[in-house]
Amino acid sequence: MWVLPTNLFSHHNMEMKILILCTGNSCRSQMAQAFLQCLDDRLTVCSAGTRPAHRVNPDAVRVMREKGIDLSANIPESVDTYLSQPWDYVITVCGGVRDTCPTFSGTVRHRLHIGFDDPSDVVGTPEFVDQEFHRVRDEICRGMTDFYETELKPRLLQEA
Repeated sequence: MWVLPTNLFSHHNMEMKILILCTGNSCRSQMAQAFLQCLDDRLTVCSAGTRPAHRVNPDAVRVMREKGIDLSANIPESVDTYLSQPWDYVITVCGGVRDTCPTFSGTVRHRLHIGFDDPSDVVGTPEFVDQEFHRVRDEICRGMTDFYETELKPRLLQEA
């Protein structure tokens, strides 16, 4: 089992604001927010959806708990909450064929898409559903870590 580094660069003052968007804000965006926030305390990471669900997906909570991250108190939020704020990055994480990526009309320096399948849509045996939640969780972790290492960390070091 691997562990994410926590607060690697807390001695710098530069900060970045990142908003992660999907439709329901109940699974992928919640996981992406949590992983990215763990990487550097100079990042303010929020997540939202265009049609927020009533709660975070219990399977997302479960697989993230296995990584030491607790999503159980998180509440899906509407993108409307964040429209009036400026963002350094807005990242959409929708990925499946049936997914429709939300748009963000607020002030944004960089818009990116880093897509992932929605494990909430998976149908099959409990073992298969569990496997898909683990697969997507691990892909999101790798995707957010790669984004941090290749995009955010160099910018933070440059602007520090």
